[in-house]
Amino acid sequence: MKTVVVGGNSRNIGKTSLACSLIEATKQLEWTALKITQFGHGICSTSGEACGCAIDDPECPYEITVETGEKPTSDTARMLRAGARESLWVRVAMGQLERAMPAIRARIVGRQHVLIESNSVVEFVEPDVYFSVLNFDEPDFKVSAARLGDRVDAFVLPTAKNVQPPWPGFDQTLLSQKRSFNVEPPSYCNADVVKFAADLLR
Repeated sequence: MKTVVVGGNSRNIGKTSLACSLIEATKQLEWTALKITQFGHGICSTSGEACGCAIDDPECPYEITVETGEKPTSDTARMLRAGARESLWVRVAMGQLERAMPAIRARIVGRQHVLIESNSVVEFVEPDVYFSVLNFDEPDFKVSAARLGDRVDAFVLPTAKNVQPPWPGFDQTLLSQKRSFNVEPPSYCNADVVKFAADLLR
């Protein structure tokens, strides 16, 4: 199984758009796509506001839903529309991803190519490619993105007004140590990004 992980420093910075662009550019790989959403205390890490993704079951703090495309604007529906063979939404309580991993692995066993939108999953899997989207205009920086920065294969840098990372504690030397790609919306991707992923997957 070959695995690509797409993470980033915050929400709404182009992670799903990058994932969809990669899927669309390599449809022949018949991707299984997953989006992992972590929730806690009624607050969703996707939107930062109260939402309906929380699961009220302390015995099983996660749920895996198969995307059908009925809500076309959802991130998992976008992945399906981009050409994924199947798309799954994993909702899991913050700090409980490890408990969800056996179920996640069971759902993707036997798949040839898997794309996961998440930072934290890199603590439990060794991806073939790990992209981290960094938007210097966004002051928020996920703890998981900072913690896993040294695991990144390449940074994807959307057009931003700021040219320097604004995050205290972020190791800026990583930007010179790792590959970086400058990208534009709406795809947040380009031919060089696709080739980089394809080369590592081979």
